Amino acid sequence: MSMGQRCMEKVSSFLFEYDTPRMVLVRNKKVGLTFRLIQLVVLTYIIGWVFLYEKGYQSQDSIVSSVSVKLKGLTLTNESRLGPHIWDVVDYVFPPQVRRRRRRRPGSPPVLPCPAGCPCGRERVGSTATSQGQGLMTGKCVSFNNSVKTCEIFGWCPVEVDYHVPNPALLMEAENFTLFIKNSITFPKFKVSRRNLVESVTKQYLKKCTYHKVTDSLCPVFDLGYIVKESGQNFTLLAVKGGVVGITIDWNCDLDWPIRHCKPIYQFHGLYNDDSNVSPGFNFRYAKYYKEDGMDKRTLYKVFGIRFDILVNGKAGKFDIIPTMTTIGSGIGIFGVASVLCDLLLLHFLQGRDYYKQKKFKYAEKEPSKSHKKEKQLDNQQ
Repeated sequence: MSMGQRCMEKVSSFLFEYDTPRMVLVRNKKVGLTFRLIQLVVLTYIIGWVFLYEKGYQSQDSIVSSVSVKLKGLTLTNESRLGPHIWDVVDYVFPPQVRRRRRRRPGSPPVLPCPAGCPCGRERVGSTATSQGQGLMTGKCVSFNNSVKTCEIFGWCPVEVDYHVPNPALLMEAENFTLFIKNSITFPKFKVSRRNLVESVTKQYLKKCTYHKVTDSLCPVFDLGYIVKESGQNFTLLAVKGGVVGITIDWNCDLDWPIRHCKPIYQFHGLYNDDSNVSPGFNFRYAKYYKEDGMDKRTLYKVFGIRFDILVNGKAGKFDIIPTMTTIGSGIGIFGVASVLCDLLLLHFLQGRDYYKQKKFKYAEKEPSKSHKKEKQLDNQQ
């Protein structure tokens, strides 16, 4: 048979042959038990995981949220340079450092000594004095003291000294300060809005409650010390050089139930690695400007503290016929896996596979006509 004939037979069988399923009842304990076990596993997956856990019968919507925070606390310090001082919510996160004014001054000897044998050259005029940005060079070499000369710079004086960090921290009482978090959310698709001040959080309860993950899990008032402890960090160490704590608010709401069951869950995470010696902690600088005796001056603040990053996550689900039917249809399709695996076992691995193949497959052709039978008989006689 030539290649062309074989190709024509393949095309003919593809176009003009049709296969239909044939039901064969096989009495085999191994195959029967395997078939039922696979069906049980698939059924457990569809009902337990897809429907109950993943709620495949619901349509989903993501969250839109806003957060506002209030920090409260009052403490007294008696630091030698500042004297007795009351710190309240207005100012305790900004402890003052040093007052400075802008003028020409000698640069610090360790970083700006005059080059040997010559004054500060013109090529250095206007360049940044140090990598820390103390000021701009004027090109003059001036006396820093009786024995040392340095390059003069134009900048804020005196130069910031930021390596004397108070230890213990200035506001250790901040451990007892409280953080009040107000969170509002909405699920636009379902037109549902909620606040973390849920039905059980009344005015009377809010005045006396403090969050605890077991006894008061819905109270929106948090002790700073408790937050840091739950994040796995030490407040005493964190207060010295600062750090970052993450607060997550999770809203996972099943809207097939009454809305009062939609409640927030708070979690705390330490985002500060105290094992690293490179740029540890959290701090920032800011300044307040003013004039005194006709001269521009500023008060520079370098603030060490704890930063709270509040993240809101969540989703809502509600019954919808379309995902329900889609999930059911896909589940029925998965049931076909049992038949495929059992057919594979029956027709290729069991000892009687040839016998089962004969029972499984049958070839049927159209019954020939009478004229065709007569022609075939004549051919046989000749």
